[in-house]
Amino acid sequence: MSRTLKSKIDYFVFGWFIKLVYPQYYRPKYGYKPNWQIFFHYYIPQKIFRLNPKVPWPVHFTSTVIEPQKIKKGILCDPGDNFNNYIQANNGIIFGSNVEIGPGVKIISSNHNPNCFNKSIPAKPITIGNHVLIGANAIILPEVHVGNNVIIGAGSIVTKDLPSNVIAFGNPCEIIRSKKPYHFNIGDVTFNQKIPKQYKKEL
Repeated sequence: MSRTLKSKIDYFVFGWFIKLVYPQYYRPKYGYKPNWQIFFHYYIPQKIFRLNPKVPWPVHFTSTVIEPQKIKKGILCDPGDNFNNYIQANNGIIFGSNVEIGPGVKIISSNHNPNCFNKSIPAKPITIGNHVLIGANAIILPEVHVGNNVIIGAGSIVTKDLPSNVIAFGNPCEIIRSKKPYHFNIGDVTFNQKIPKQYKKEL
């Protein structure tokens, strides 16, 4: 059986269900993670065993997403879908589109109040632009703004804003060099479901 035929059968059997249970899941219809894998590796732990049950996109069972209702995200972006992610959105997180989050990444929008540890300190939301790659085990801390077309190296700790079109890594994370423009044509992608019109203009 050809790969194309397998993908079409997979979409026919599982794809409609994945669209139904994950309304904010926008990925290529074919060639990304198989829908059967999303069903068994994500849907069952998440919705049946109640691990991150309120998140309207796939989250891996080893990851944690706190306050998902305070997360805004674009397409081609599913915070927490990789291994051992910790996404804490007490103060809000805004993700752009085409954001890849490596395993072990932690994005923390609030710190504990030093005088009352069970309360958090109010802060501006973290914002992450379009076409951003966050390497494995990187940490992004409160109020950070990351621009468009940015690569953050593995193990980095991001404590301050990063402009667009840069590659950065380290502890603390520092800009290493500029980055060439990201080439992406949204018209080349056949999505698993109809995407909102705004993303066709933004990407």
